[in-house]
Amino acid sequence: MIVDAHQHFWDPALHVYPWLTDDLAVVKRRFGPEDLEPVLREHGVGGTVLVQALGSLDETRSLLAVAETTPFVLGVVGWIDLTGADAGAVLEDLGGGGTLVGIRHQVHDEPDPEWLLRADVQRGIAAVGEAGLVYDLLVRTAELPAAIETVRRHPDMRFVLDHAAKPPVRDGDTTEWARRLEGLSALPNVSCKLSGLVTEADWNAWRSDELVAYHRRVVDWFGPDRAMFGSDWPVCLLAARYDEVLGLVLEALGDLDADERDAVLGGTATRVYGL
Repeated sequence: MIVDAHQHFWDPALHVYPWLTDDLAVVKRRFGPEDLEPVLREHGVGGTVLVQALGSLDETRSLLAVAETTPFVLGVVGWIDLTGADAGAVLEDLGGGGTLVGIRHQVHDEPDPEWLLRADVQRGIAAVGEAGLVYDLLVRTAELPAAIETVRRHPDMRFVLDHAAKPPVRDGDTTEWARRLEGLSALPNVSCKLSGLVTEADWNAWRSDELVAYHRRVVDWFGPDRAMFGSDWPVCLLAARYDEVLGLVLEALGDLDADERDAVLGGTATRVYGL
C-alpha cells in the first residue's frame, strides 16, 4: 500500500493561518478529506499522515477529530508548546486514541537557528520521545546543525526530517545543504521525507530531471528503509498536481528493487510512525 506520509487539511474559517497570504491564493481556502479522497483513490494511495500547519493545540485537536472520521488518515503529526513545563501532561491529554503519532514545530520560522537546543525545547522533545511519539524536524540549512545535535542527544527517539530540509533549489548553491544533510543522514534514528521539493523550485518552471536528482540523493544518503514519500498536499498545488509529485518520486525510485520501492512508498512510514 502506498502511504502519503505528509499531507495537510486546513480551514481559514476555523483557524487563522498567518502564512496563508494573498500570494498563495491557489490554496487559500478550505481543504478537507472530501477534496483529497478522490485524488488518493485515483493514484492508489491507501493511507496518509496528516500534519499540522499551525502552532495551535486547537488545530491539533481538530485534526485528531478529523482523523477519527476519516479512514484513510492513519496518523496525525500535531503541535504542542515544547517549551511548556507541562509538555508531558499535554501529550497525555491529547491521546488521540493512538492516532497521534508525532509532534512538529515550525522551527525554520524561529529567528534563532539554535532554537532546538534551548533547554526548555530539549525537555519538550524528550517528553515527545517518552510518550512514544516521533518528532518531525521542520528545518532549513541554517537549522540543520541544531537538528543534528538534537538527534544525537536523543538516540532512542525516532525523528523524521520534513521536505529534505528544503534544499535551496532556486538558488542553485546547495553545497552547505548537502554537506549538513549528509551528516544528519549518518544518524540511524532519523528518517527523511521525499516531500515539498516542487515548491522549493521555481513554481512555474521546475524541471523534473533536477528534482528527481534531489530525490535520488536523499535516498542514497538515508537508504530506502529511512526514506518515505510525502505529497505535501495541498501546498504542492502551488507548483504541481498530486500525480506530478508522486511521479517524481516514482521516477527517482526506478533503479531500486521492488522491496526497496515498497519501503519508500509506504513501508518506512508505516514502521517509523507505527501506523
